[in-house]
Amino acid sequence: MAIKINQSENIQTYFWTFTCLNWLHLFEITNLYDELYKWFNILTKRGNQIEGFVIMPNHLHFLLFVNKDENVNKLLANGKRFLAYEIVNRLELFRHHDILSQLAAAVTMKEKQRNKKHRVFEISSDIKACHTEKFLLQKLNYIHNNPISGKWNLAATPEDYFHSSATFYAFNQQHPLINITHYKDSGILLSDL
Repeated sequence: MAIKINQSENIQTYFWTFTCLNWLHLFEITNLYDELYKWFNILTKRGNQIEGFVIMPNHLHFLLFVNKDENVNKLLANGKRFLAYEIVNRLELFRHHDILSQLAAAVTMKEKQRNKKHRVFEISSDIKACHTEKFLLQKLNYIHNNPISGKWNLAATPEDYFHSSATFYAFNQQHPLINITHYKDSGILLSDL
């Protein structure tokens, strides 16, 4: 189910998630990490703040403090479109024709009429406003533990996983590729409820 958020607050932190089609490891296969960091940097240059993130092989979770001049849905749609084009370009470059065929087969007839050739991401995305500190911390903890949970086992500890803000929060060490803002420094007070 696609999410549409009507942004009621002028500024707000949101928890965002989106996933590659069929949980394919497209970020890993195409080594898309550089483009994801580029998108994060575009978001911050526009006055938004990355408060936490994890980039997994096939999905992304992050906390974004959105400034008052941004439309949440448009930010997500533009980002996914930008990333999808790059994923398809890299799949073509690396000659992953089997994966390109899967992405092409997922395009609906209606989308084909609009000249869409590949579906790269699952249709549904998750955007949730963080109204309380408890909810935000729950999401931040989930983000940081994702690489070491369940089947992933991508690192020994959350802080050992490079594509995450865990080291920033554990050791106050800024990530080398993006500027992370501590959620307490975003300029908005959250309820403790």
